[in-house]
Amino acid sequence: MRQLHEEHAVPLALDGVLDLHQFRPAEVADLLREYLRSCRAAGVLQLRIIHGKGKGVLRQRVHSILNNEPAVRAFGLAQDRSSWGATWVDLYPADVTPPAKAPPKTSVSAGRPPFWYRLLQSIFLKK
Repeated sequence: MRQLHEEHAVPLALDGVLDLHQFRPAEVADLLREYLRSCRAAGVLQLRIIHGKGKGVLRQRVHSILNNEPAVRAFGLAQDRSSWGATWVDLYPADVTPPAKAPPKTSVSAGRPPFWYRLLQSIFLKK
C-alpha cells in the first residue's frame, strides 16, 4: 500500500533554486543535503537557497550545513536585491572528487576561556 504523501507527490525539475520558507529549521538539514546531492548528480552546480531574512535562524542553519558538506565548493550571501535573504552555492561537478574539509579552527587556547567570557566574569562575578 502506498503512503498518502507518495500518491500526491509531483516530480519537479531541478532548476537550482530551493525555497525554504515552508520548512522549519529542524527539517532543513536532510532536505538541503538531499537537494545538494540531487543537483550535483543532475549537473546543476550553481544553486540559490532562499531562506528569508527574519531573525537569521534558518540562514545560520543553512550556512552551517553548507560549511560541512564536502561537495560545496563555495557559498555566500546573495549580492542582488534579496541580499541576505538568499545564499548562492557553487558545487563541485559529480566527476570531481572534492577535497577533504579541514576541521574547524578554534580560537580558544587549551582550557582557557575566551576574552569576552573572562570579561563578563570579572564584571558580574567580581573575579
